[in-house]
Amino acid sequence: MAVALVLLGRAAALVPGAQRLLSVTLSVEKGLCRRISSYERPKRPLTAYFRFLKENRSVFRQKNPEMNSVELVKKLADAWKELPVSEKQVYEEARRADWQRYKEQLAMYKAQLTPAVAAALKEERRRQLAKRRSFKQKRELTVLGKPKRPRSGFNIFVSEHFQESEGISPMPYLQLAEDDKVRYENEINSWEAKMVELGREDLIRSSKQRPKKNTAETVKKTAETVEKTETDKASSHETMAKLKSKKSEE
Repeated sequence: MAVALVLLGRAAALVPGAQRLLSVTLSVEKGLCRRISSYERPKRPLTAYFRFLKENRSVFRQKNPEMNSVELVKKLADAWKELPVSEKQVYEEARRADWQRYKEQLAMYKAQLTPAVAAALKEERRRQLAKRRSFKQKRELTVLGKPKRPRSGFNIFVSEHFQESEGISPMPYLQLAEDDKVRYENEINSWEAKMVELGREDLIRSSKQRPKKNTAETVKKTAETVEKTETDKASSHETMAKLKSKKSEE
């Protein structure tokens, strides 16, 4: 099937109607992917511990209605640790039986897939895993307190003056954006130093991602620009006040 798609793709630009045929073929292939999609893949069996949680959660909930979910799981975990080895073995044997059935069902599932569908499902699974890793990493970075990226001048301007913005100079907000970049660099450098201390060098930026350090001349120029910005910003606020006053009179 994959070879046929390649040949059709090459012919699409040469043979009249080939593009339509290719589109129909791709639609059929997508239909197969939907029909034999990843949700039909046999699910991995539960471990002995999670089987214990599933079977006993409702009983523990009835006995401890005042507990929240975290407290309840902790109590179940403690109960599992105290469970006699003979009783744990019952759950382990059930897991082994389920695992054997899972391997048989998985073999049957894979046998019905064409190479093209198998490749499509593999790619789908790769994207799902990448999405999960990205979400997990973002959540971890939030917990670790990674500084927020600097806002653009436009974003700062819009957040402060969503309405009545006509006639306002964007210059002060461009400088505010530059100041926010400085704030971000200071905070991210401090945060990355902390991550190094925690042994999490995998979370810090590479040397290529880090901007060049400001020279003395650049620092002086920035200070001069900030002073000018304060004047421009005051002027902008004055213009804004005049616009609001004029509109209220109308």
